[in-house]
Amino acid sequence: MNRINQLFLTKHSPVLSIYFCAGTPHVEGTADVIRTLQQRDVDMVEIGIPFSDPMADGPVIQEASSWALRNGMTLRKLFAQLTDIRRDVHIPLLLMGYLNPIMQYGFEHFCRDCRACGIDGAIIPDLPFADYLNEYRPVAEAYGIKLVMLITPETSEERIRRIDRYTDGFIYMVSSAATTGAQTAFDEERREYFRRIEAMCLRNPLLVGFGISNRQTYEAATAHAAGCIVGSKFVKLLEEHGGDASLAMDTLWEALRND
Repeated sequence: MNRINQLFLTKHSPVLSIYFCAGTPHVEGTADVIRTLQQRDVDMVEIGIPFSDPMADGPVIQEASSWALRNGMTLRKLFAQLTDIRRDVHIPLLLMGYLNPIMQYGFEHFCRDCRACGIDGAIIPDLPFADYLNEYRPVAEAYGIKLVMLITPETSEERIRRIDRYTDGFIYMVSSAATTGAQTAFDEERREYFRRIEAMCLRNPLLVGFGISNRQTYEAATAHAAGCIVGSKFVKLLEEHGGDASLAMDTLWEALRND
């Protein structure tokens, strides 16, 4: 069974997934960050593929992506760094990135190398759903890679149900139609959106992303979903702590539990 499916079957408290950009703050530190996140009780890790035009990301992740590219990080180098990651990491791992660098690499080549490294899934925010169904899904399934789709407050119920029917792993529930970035609170409109999607009783578990940064946003998200994804807040903390992922997670856990 894919590690993503296994996680949601066995985890009874909220799932915490952490996003960071490969190659930041140090180009050779990606595998060490992943190992530390596992040690610090993170349930799943999303490893960002740096790209020059990350359209869905706010300034924190945009800067991290630019930094990684300046450091010389590439998709090929990332796979090389992850070659032995499964020797001591057992939590689910996903790659998250835009379609352009993946297409340049070759999608089947990408899926093959994901499987070789023990990557469980991929999140490609700008992958059109029709293209996913017709071209990408059969290839990904052949290699056992879960392709996770995103929904927003503007996504229609019909489309959400189609995503739920034709994907397997989890659904990434974006908290707003804006770009990524930490928020201090979710307004009633966002909370109503969470309740509305929860009431649809979808087959796939839901993870809320974009804006999770403190206890208030964490509790609002996890009240209506299987868990949440923290990206910008952790990326900023990782930078502030000079690449020390353990200190960054200590600070993040403190914010999520006690702020």
